[in-house]
Amino acid sequence: MRWGVPIAAAAVIGAAIGAGPVIAAVSGDPVLPERSAEQLLADAAAAAKKAGGPPQMSGTVQQTASLGLPALPSQGGSASPLAMLSGSREIKVWYGAEDRLRVALPGQMSETNLIVNGDQAWYWDSGTNTATKVKLPAEGEQSQAKPVPSPTDLTPQQVAQGFLDRVDDSTGVSVTNTAEVAGRAAYQLVLTPKAQGSLVQEVRLALDGENYMPLQVQVFAKGSAEPAFQVGFTQVTFTAPAAENFAFTPPAGAKVEEQDLGKLGGQQPEHGKEAEKAAGDVKVVGEGWTTVAVLPFKPGAQKPEEQKPGEQKPDEQKSGSSEAQALTAILEQATPVSGAWGSGKMIKTKLVTALLTDDGRLLAGAVTPDELVKVAGQ
Repeated sequence: MRWGVPIAAAAVIGAAIGAGPVIAAVSGDPVLPERSAEQLLADAAAAAKKAGGPPQMSGTVQQTASLGLPALPSQGGSASPLAMLSGSREIKVWYGAEDRLRVALPGQMSETNLIVNGDQAWYWDSGTNTATKVKLPAEGEQSQAKPVPSPTDLTPQQVAQGFLDRVDDSTGVSVTNTAEVAGRAAYQLVLTPKAQGSLVQEVRLALDGENYMPLQVQVFAKGSAEPAFQVGFTQVTFTAPAAENFAFTPPAGAKVEEQDLGKLGGQQPEHGKEAEKAAGDVKVVGEGWTTVAVLPFKPGAQKPEEQKPGEQKPDEQKSGSSEAQALTAILEQATPVSGAWGSGKMIKTKLVTALLTDDGRLLAGAVTPDELVKVAGQ
């Protein structure tokens, strides 16, 4: 796992968290003052734009995906995008200020930590016994190799905002005032798509009862009684974390590396350039609940690189190989399809459908296969 991934995760998690004083525990279901759906939508929008940043806190975020995919090979860390397609994982976070935060990503037999303290950051990987010291750019210093890029990090507020942005005449909205998440009383907004082509049955957003910040997001697929995807706090405490949480000294015997982002200037890692180019090639078709993303896809790019007998690969190559194996496992479940648009393979899950065309396109969305075929023919 490259250091840029956990740094981005930490920054986004820190920015995503927002809550006020802890609401006292109650017996039975909490009951909050009644508010209409329109009022809650306005409150949520105002909370997202609130100045001053999040409060000091510590907590645990858990993300669970049950899309009906086959068991995937181990990804060697919970930050892998493909690792988020199945199973459950958690992130522990401590937030003291914009430049004082820590994120821990527990693994099966190891743990990675990012500790940001002032203009420096440590990335500790117990699995490889490697500590990377990262000096962040000084104020006003420019660097294209940003310490806080904007990947799609799965935090309650980030995910909730994506759904809130879709609320329009194509969405039914209702609200209850008796939810409870991580010991906090919460309102629950229920968003119901009206579009027949969407695979989403409903989305439940739990908003904090005092400050209206999202504490949990549950996405239900049509025909399913349990959420196909869920992300939310399981524990949260809104007090200043102890200073020791942001102090780090590499253990004896650990491999220590250094990276100064301020000195990278206009340089950008090759993998960053590739990701930027791929993002620029994405075309979005449709709107709202039936949006479909279309981007170039190289047939065979999913095949893992062959390893010679006795060869030891660097950690990043091993990680890339496991991701390729996971993608191969998913593609093995694909069904051959064809039509006037051409031919390809269709991958169907409870919540997402993807079409890989033989002419080099990948179409994906939370839509029915018929919707993808329509877009493929345009």
